[in-house]
Amino acid sequence: MVKGAPERPGEFGFIETYMAPLATGNEGALGLKDDAGLFDVAPGHRAVVTTDALIAGIHFRDTDPPDSVGAKALAVNLSDLASMGAAPLGYTLILALPKDWTADWAAGFSNGLAAMQQRHSLQLLGGDTVAANGPLTIGVTAFGSVPEGRQIMRSGAGTSDDIWVSGSIGDAALALAIYNAGDSDRMAAPEYAALLDRLQRPEPRVALGQKLVGIATAAIDISDGLAADLGHLCHASAIGANIETENIPLSAAARDCLGAPSYGMDIVIGGGDDYELLFTAPPSQAADVTQAAERSGCAVTRIGRANAKNRVRFAAADGHEIEIKKPGWAHF
Repeated sequence: MVKGAPERPGEFGFIETYMAPLATGNEGALGLKDDAGLFDVAPGHRAVVTTDALIAGIHFRDTDPPDSVGAKALAVNLSDLASMGAAPLGYTLILALPKDWTADWAAGFSNGLAAMQQRHSLQLLGGDTVAANGPLTIGVTAFGSVPEGRQIMRSGAGTSDDIWVSGSIGDAALALAIYNAGDSDRMAAPEYAALLDRLQRPEPRVALGQKLVGIATAAIDISDGLAADLGHLCHASAIGANIETENIPLSAAARDCLGAPSYGMDIVIGGGDDYELLFTAPPSQAADVTQAAERSGCAVTRIGRANAKNRVRFAAADGHEIEIKKPGWAHF
């Protein structure tokens, strides 16, 4: 232990100090003092459940700020709930802590979770904390609810639907590409900080997802990359898609980065970690989509149109097809 650093609590002290405050306000958590937690689903609603694991060295770097790690662990699960139009109800957390964890790290991690759950009105319901010989591993299971029969799935898109995305695409993938390239000049530029923030601190589009219920015909969150996740949606809906790449929304930082030879649209399209929503809606619903976006405070952009060709095509402004060298993230 570093001299002068706060003393690490034991297992139950860890729960009381860092986890129990995250359960405050949810009676179903039972103060994290029972074997399981409780949650209610309103009449006429269905429960929505999702789970994701994050592992140090794969999903985040060991040097990432602990509050960003905590926030992202919850955010990626909330993004799944958002894609189905669900309202968050609570979550459970599994932590496999490496031997060198510190009290300062635990406090930062807990603060990141607290900030994210406060923004989206949910609390911790329970979980488990264990010691591990391997890297830090985090597992979150999130629970939500959606009106019966109103859930937005990947499989409902029509062959003439418009294709939309929220926010901007490619920031996180570009940040990772710059880091992996060891591009110190670009890492020193202020634009990199904006890209890195999108990688480390994604913002799930929970409010937008709920506003799209009854409007969107299909949806998926962009975690594995625009090309990959669009492919998943098209496969589930048995449709094809034509994407106009000049319409893909880019942040100012991404546009600046794309001016360099080493960073192209293939990274934007084939990268991942955007945690934006990709969704479809009939052209007749365009005004409703725009209104839903305005009411949720999240920009949306129409990037293409579905078709019956059972093929996804990314077209440049001059009409030629863009080759996607790496269609998206896959663990194996």
